[in-house]
Amino acid sequence: MSKKLVAFFSASGNTARLAKKLAEAAEADLYEIKPAIPYTSADLNWQNKQSRSSIEMSDHSSRPELADKSADIAAYDTVYVGFPVWWYIAPTIINSFLESCDFSGKKIILFATSGGSGFGKTVENLKNSAPNAEIVEGKVNPSDMDIRALADMN
Repeated sequence: MSKKLVAFFSASGNTARLAKKLAEAAEADLYEIKPAIPYTSADLNWQNKQSRSSIEMSDHSSRPELADKSADIAAYDTVYVGFPVWWYIAPTIINSFLESCDFSGKKIILFATSGGSGFGKTVENLKNSAPNAEIVEGKVNPSDMDIRALADMN
């Protein structure tokens, strides 16, 4: 039996709720990906081109600093990575997380929350951040039944 981790970034709480359900279904540990400087509601205003999230997402090389880099990735075989979809991809803090650890030989299963879009080019955009890992597109806005299927994907 492989050891599993559910790592997630949640801006509004939706992804956090989903991550907790997935961790329970997968019998996985839970780890929250947090920015060193928390996002405010003004930072998350996607309609403002000068908001922090808009500026970060306009620059794909942006790497928001992490508050914590203590995830013991070496202890896990499968890492579920969850996030809200921003601009049809994962927020750049997910790149920060993937680049902060060695994911060599790990299976990364993505899950996300979204107001209407799918994963877009997320897998393609994350491959350089974890080049020696297998990144698998999971589900966006998974139902309870989808969560069970995600939990069994390892």
